[in-house]
Amino acid sequence: MQPRSRRTFLTLGLLVTAGTALTACTEPHGTPPAGAARRPDPDEPIRLRAVAATDTLLAGYDALLPQAPQLQPLRAEVAQHRAALQPTTTAPPTVTAPPSSAPTTLTALAALERQTAQSRLADLDAASPPLARLLASVSTAGVLHAAALGDPGAPAASTPSPTPAGDPATAFQDALSAEHAAVYGYGVVGARLTDDQQRTDARTTLAAHQSRRDAWQRLLATSGATPTAAAAGYQLPFPVTDAPAATRLAAHLETRLTTVYADLVAAAPTPHRLLAADALRDSALRAHHWGAAPTPFPGLPSSPAPSTAP
Repeated sequence: MQPRSRRTFLTLGLLVTAGTALTACTEPHGTPPAGAARRPDPDEPIRLRAVAATDTLLAGYDALLPQAPQLQPLRAEVAQHRAALQPTTTAPPTVTAPPSSAPTTLTALAALERQTAQSRLADLDAASPPLARLLASVSTAGVLHAAALGDPGAPAASTPSPTPAGDPATAFQDALSAEHAAVYGYGVVGARLTDDQQRTDARTTLAAHQSRRDAWQRLLATSGATPTAAAAGYQLPFPVTDAPAATRLAAHLETRLTTVYADLVAAAPTPHRLLAADALRDSALRAHHWGAAPTPFPGLPSSPAPSTAP
C-alpha cells in the first residue's frame, strides 16, 4: 500500500477534484456593464428549440394533472428546466394550452419524456460548453422522468464505443481517474452486501465501470496520451461495514460520477460530447437505483440561471 499522501480520495480528492477542474472553464459569462452593446447570443436558437420542446412537455403534464395530481413534482422539475433554458435576449413565450395531440395516458407521457430527452442531445455539438452541459443534464432528468412514469423504453446503461476523433486527452484523464475509483469502490460495495439481488446488481455495475474505464483507456491511447493509472488505494468517504452503508457508497459513487460527466460534456471536444452525456445518463440511472435523492439537474450543483448574451 502506498503512503497515505499518495492515495486518491473518493470524496475530497479524486471525484471532487475532477469535477472542480473541469468546471473551471465552463462558468457562464457575467452580465455585461450597463449600457454596453449586447451581441447576439449564438446559443439562442438552440435555447429556443429546447424551450419549445419543454413547453410541449408542460402541456402534456397539464393535460393529465386533473386526473393524476401525483405528477406535480415532475411537472415542477420540467418548469425548472424551462427557466434554465430560457434565453434572456427574447421575451419568454407563454405556455400554451395543451394541444389536441397531448398525451392522454401516463404511458404516452413517459414516451414523450423519453423522446424529448433524446432530442435534446442533437444540439450538443453546436452548443457552447455551458449550454451543452445543461442540455445533457436536462436530457438525463427526462430519462429519469420517463423511468419514473414506467416507460419500458427508458435506456439501460450503455457501454461506450469511442472513436479516435479530436484530442480528448485532457478532458478524459479525469473521467478515467473517476472510473478507477468507482471500480475500487464497487469492490468494497460487493463485499458488504448480503442480498443476492443487490450483489448481482453490484457485480453488473462493477463490470460496466470496468468496461467504461477500458473504453476511456483505449480512447486516450489512440489519441497518443498515456492513460492515468489506478492508485494503489482509495480512502472511502465513510466507513462501510454493513449492507446499508454499502448501498450508500454505491449511491455516492454514482452521484459523484454524474458531476464528473456533466462537466466532461462541457470540457470534451465536440465529437465526444455525446459519449460524456451517455455516461452522465448511465450514472444518474444507477444513482437512482441505489437510492440517491432525486435532483432536477443531475450532475449540476444547483439550478442554473438563464443565460445572458455576452
